[in-house]
Amino acid sequence: MRPILIVALSLAVGGSFPAMAADEFALLKAEQIGPLRIGLPAGEVARGIACQPRRGPVARWEADGDYHQEWAYPDCGIRLDMSATTPKGAWTIGSITLTRPSPWKTRRGIGIGSTEREVMAAYGRDRSAEDSAPGKNFVAGSVYGGLMLTFEGGRVARIFLGAAAE
Repeated sequence: MRPILIVALSLAVGGSFPAMAADEFALLKAEQIGPLRIGLPAGEVARGIACQPRRGPVARWEADGDYHQEWAYPDCGIRLDMSATTPKGAWTIGSITLTRPSPWKTRRGIGIGSTEREVMAAYGRDRSAEDSAPGKNFVAGSVYGGLMLTFEGGRVARIFLGAAAE
């Protein structure tokens, strides 16, 4: 192959695939629910939640090789999957789940009790058609990393931010 063609192919392949991969998780990285976001360190989590956590056992997940612990705040309607590379390591938020009575909202103003119509207006352009089911659930981004909303009676009953599939 000619050197110019090799350089052009390298730029085309190297230049396009990383951009596509970065975009795949853009919503996950940019989204925030109340003061919480994916990757937020444990010390900052404590400052943002008024309720006391109930911490589950630490377990190593084969899927990612990290250690995970559930931090549940039932009085606030919050459940966090905290993860770290060691069992006593620096914990960070791996996923966020909201239910009643949480008053928090996403960056685009969606919270528990929002209508399906409000969700479509806020996240319609990010909707995963193959993973969403009208009246049941809505996935913005993907199940591999995104915002997942569950509906009951046409209103948001559960908000999940994170990866629901490997």
